[in-house]
Amino acid sequence: MRPGYNERPINSLPPVVIAVTLLVVGIELAFQLGRMGIVGGAAGVGLRLEALNAFAFSPRLFERMVEANSYPPRQLARLVTYSVVHLSFSHMLFVAVFLLALGKLVAETFASWAFLAILVVSAISGALVYTLLPQETALVGGYPAVYGLIGAYTFILWVGLGAAGEQRARAFTLIAFLLGIQLVFGALFGGSLDWIADLGGFAAGFLLSFVVAPGGWHRMLEKLRQR
Repeated sequence: MRPGYNERPINSLPPVVIAVTLLVVGIELAFQLGRMGIVGGAAGVGLRLEALNAFAFSPRLFERMVEANSYPPRQLARLVTYSVVHLSFSHMLFVAVFLLALGKLVAETFASWAFLAILVVSAISGALVYTLLPQETALVGGYPAVYGLIGAYTFILWVGLGAAGEQRARAFTLIAFLLGIQLVFGALFGGSLDWIADLGGFAAGFLLSFVVAPGGWHRMLEKLRQR
């Protein structure tokens, strides 16, 4: 190692990214420890089921809330809370990987508050889009939220390619690849339509980036004034 060379082998992560990832991982760890009887005693086996009942997003429940024009805070919170509870360790693991990889880029390129805003808005948007589907299955897991980060990542590429005079359509390669994999696996092995929620999260993350990107809101106002 050269004298004075102090670069870390693993780049430091923004605290907000670490905090959100630890929340997701910590909840899943509690489920795993409960399954082994270490947490919650005999009742620990049912921790995941209890959490799903308390935090999962039910599209039909939300429809009834709209019809009754009644929005209890505890039930309304499900628009976001479903994204921190997962069906299995592997389900959580993929979400955590996306959070760490894309969260670092988004938080450092935009801002920590923008990273949180994209996660929350994408989770809500994914849930609302999911409500349009004619099915009873509840929505669980952080995929719609992290697809929002993919939307923000796509925006960053989109801007960079435009500045370089290259085809901006190339920025959508990642989302096309991921959705393509989901559709193929769904066709071969069956599956739910929750990829629609993922697409809703992606769209929200991409569009919100126009606002939360540094100077984004002012650029939008300038373009509107020019029309």
